[in-house]
Amino acid sequence: MAAQCCCCKAPGAEAAPARPPPEPPPALDVASASSAQLFRLRHLQLGLELRPEARELAGCLVLELCALRPAPRALVLDAHPALRLHSAAFRRAPAAAAAAEPPCAFAFAAAGPGPAPPPPLPAFPEAPGAEPDCCPLAFRVDPFTDYGSSLTVTLPPELQAHQPFQVILRYTSTDAPAIWWLDPELTYGNAKPFVFTQGHSVCNRSFFPCFDTPAVKCTYSAVVKAPSGVQVLMSATQSTYVEEEGVYRFHMEHPVPAYLVALVAGDLQPADIGPRSRVWAEPCLLPTATSKLSGAVEQWLSAAERLYGPYMWGRYDIVFLPPSFPIVAMENPCLTFIISSILESDEFLVIDVIHEVAHSWFGNAVTNATWEEMWLSEGLATYAQRRITTETYGAAFTCLETAFRLDALHRQMKLLGEDSPVSKLQVKLEPGVNPSHLMNLFTYEKGYCFVYYLSQLCGDPQRFDDFLRAYVEKYKFTSVVAQDLLDSFLSFFPELKEQSVDCRAGLEFERWLNATGPPLAEPDLSQGSSLTRPVEALFQLWTAEPLDQAAASASAIDISKWRTFQTALFLDRLLDGSPLPQEVVMRLSKCYSSLLDSMNAEIRIRWLQIVVRNDYYPDLHRVRRFLESQMSRMYTIPLYEDLCTGALKSFALEVFYQTQGRLHPNLRRTIQQILSQGLGPGAEPSAEQGGAGADSEVDPEAPALLLGDEAPGAAISLRDVNVSA
Repeated sequence: MAAQCCCCKAPGAEAAPARPPPEPPPALDVASASSAQLFRLRHLQLGLELRPEARELAGCLVLELCALRPAPRALVLDAHPALRLHSAAFRRAPAAAAAAEPPCAFAFAAAGPGPAPPPPLPAFPEAPGAEPDCCPLAFRVDPFTDYGSSLTVTLPPELQAHQPFQVILRYTSTDAPAIWWLDPELTYGNAKPFVFTQGHSVCNRSFFPCFDTPAVKCTYSAVVKAPSGVQVLMSATQSTYVEEEGVYRFHMEHPVPAYLVALVAGDLQPADIGPRSRVWAEPCLLPTATSKLSGAVEQWLSAAERLYGPYMWGRYDIVFLPPSFPIVAMENPCLTFIISSILESDEFLVIDVIHEVAHSWFGNAVTNATWEEMWLSEGLATYAQRRITTETYGAAFTCLETAFRLDALHRQMKLLGEDSPVSKLQVKLEPGVNPSHLMNLFTYEKGYCFVYYLSQLCGDPQRFDDFLRAYVEKYKFTSVVAQDLLDSFLSFFPELKEQSVDCRAGLEFERWLNATGPPLAEPDLSQGSSLTRPVEALFQLWTAEPLDQAAASASAIDISKWRTFQTALFLDRLLDGSPLPQEVVMRLSKCYSSLLDSMNAEIRIRWLQIVVRNDYYPDLHRVRRFLESQMSRMYTIPLYEDLCTGALKSFALEVFYQTQGRLHPNLRRTIQQILSQGLGPGAEPSAEQGGAGADSEVDPEAPALLLGDEAPGAAISLRDVNVSA
């Protein structure tokens, strides 16, 4: 006799498991359509097949859940129009979930204790309910926002509270904003296809259906099949290649939110750089990546552990991605993603990696529960980053980098205005607004200033380090709101609570969180004056009269011996003053142009922006050569935006037509939108003229990486923010 489907058994046929203590419901997240507050997500399993020729990912997702109240009518997940759902099925999980058989026709051998292994790779078409002991479920997909959909799966009516069960979804994902497919020509080696995912903030709903909110965390495991010769990596604490089956297996033993599930696959090779770290890169980049980071990452991890407690993720590896990676770096647990373009800028590389190291405690272990309070991750990570750099490189370097970033913050403030709502730390996210639009320098630098202010209240950075260590220990692997941090702070320092420091006039905690405008207080950076004073002096010389005398004095200062952040800060000051008198620009070019042309891309792009904003034609050939060599958003979009706001738009069109074949379709589309501004209503560069053709990928997420391309100052954001999105 055929076995009865488990979801059709009479209520009470099995003893209900012992009821665990109630958990607080997740914070309401207006960016999520899901019913996360009605369920506890215990584990998720992914079976994935990468199909680069079709630019398609096939998936089987198993969600291990229990309802927090009896008889929920439906499970609602975040999804995306790029996801095509093929089937949904239900299976009641046994009390010991680890013993559950995977919902497939054949099973992988379990690799030791832990959750059940993921299902095998999906085969389509698949009849609903084909999995053993499962029954099909009805489902529907409804519009939610322009960045996602809602997936409603009807559940059996007799489902008991706290009874474990599984929902099994089979799907394919095509043209998903979370999944970036690269042809070999867009890699450094030009040999093999490449793919990576980028989930922050709300993109992973196009990777797999999920509770796409930072309020929900769970462990996960995955099995991935990829074309022969392609190395697959995921943000997981354990990874294995099963040669006889031709698959990669991954397991993340600590709970993480959906946006931190990440995958990369391509022509990648490893090199150890420390006892618990290695770098992964394309073969031609591996020697450079290794030489830049060997020994350094362990030094940074050890410094962070002394400050904030043990590193809890096992390994800390780094993978360098092609220039198409849309942001600078991403703090995926165990496996930081970072753009390869940054390798030539040593100081920026150091700061970017240390920032991602800091996220291991602030952001990954303790996460903001809603996107409206991203500063809880970014502000604390920036503070921790600067404590690590102070311990490792000294206070002067940290103060220089901080001055550089705060300069950028005030520049953005001038562009947006002090009343801009996005300058609040607790930003109100309106329904339908993509949380990525809230990503800006205030999240990082105003958040940092508030955390620094808290550290000054207690009078001793070491005591504040002790507090942050206790805060991480209390809240690790959970998601928090600002009140959790502030209540913990006042509890840790009862003498400050007695003094009512949270209510000091003009510096109230509530005002820090909800007032627009600049930080209420900024750090004392006098320890960096030995590095910042020469920058200010040189800038003053170039704006002084008479010019001949000033230029002679300025030319005697050898900036080739400066730190990168000093030179970048000097050029940013000149950018702020542009357009400059033509005689000044001519003298600047004569003095610095050849020297700056030999420096790293962070320096060169700033000089070239000065050239463009001042319409200085003699150096325009350097702009062309730079754009011909760059395929990264952060080194192309700022220049194209400047070119298109002045008299050089025809030059921008010409360069774009000649270089667009080397750009990722998403980047081509963004530049096309910049170039089309001012060409008339509905006008766009044609495909023949270099515009993205009809078959080009449109990336609805990329233009909104920070403030949205339509927002003032987006170029500053793209270049100057440590986007750990």
